[in-house]
Amino acid sequence: MPHTVIFFHAHPDDEALLTSGTMAKLAAQGHRVVLVVATAGEAGLSSEEFRTDGQLGDRRVDELQRSADALGVSRLEVLGYADSGLFRPTEPPPPGRLPRLVDAGVDEAAGRLAEILVAEHASVLTSYDANGGYGHPDHLAVHRIGAAAARLAGTPVVLEATVPRDRLFAAARAVNRMLPVSRRVNLAPWSVAYSASADITHCIHVRGQAAQRRASMRAHVSQATGSGPRTLGVFTRIPPPLFGWAFGREWYRQPGVSVPPRRFGSVFDTL
Repeated sequence: MPHTVIFFHAHPDDEALLTSGTMAKLAAQGHRVVLVVATAGEAGLSSEEFRTDGQLGDRRVDELQRSADALGVSRLEVLGYADSGLFRPTEPPPPGRLPRLVDAGVDEAAGRLAEILVAEHASVLTSYDANGGYGHPDHLAVHRIGAAAARLAGTPVVLEATVPRDRLFAAARAVNRMLPVSRRVNLAPWSVAYSASADITHCIHVRGQAAQRRASMRAHVSQATGSGPRTLGVFTRIPPPLFGWAFGREWYRQPGVSVPPRRFGSVFDTL
């Protein structure tokens, strides 16, 4: 039976890193995949060539569309909140514009997302875990907004996209060892990121979707550039056999569900 699954993300490229394999797999199985992104990611880090004209947000939305096309997404919605920034908070937008995501009222933002959930008769909503992945303020907001929207819409299943910390470190160390020192990723911030393995309820095998995952990552050209090694840029340069191994699984946490029965279950096990 076909279902509709709505993937809720904070910025363009988040879908590529966390849920692209699941999205491509579901689309290939005949399910309806809807991608909702809260911001255009205009505060994202990138090289000057993408920033000088002040159109980074527009470019990132174009990249998002290319990623969505590669994954088989049926509907793409960008809610239009301002990107809150990571290392330096952004300035609040002028009057008449939507606020930064961190300043948006949870009830208001959840109401907008709930309207899409209801209109799409969504069976599943994915958002982020309580740590907001690596702690970006907008990711924390997505966790709160997603949970509230699912309650408003009566969406039966909420899955929090995450990564088991131990596997993250193992994969990152393996990749780092293959790179020159100047291009290695700093792993320190990941020590408190994402979720403990014991809390993971769903492990989705997506090695068969490696080509789509790689295409999704490569669509976000602006986020693979900039000063120092960029995570997305490093990932897209991984040789195909190793890429399939490193990105062959995606993980979710379903609140209120015990771990062992769902560890390798389908997204739809609990429907």
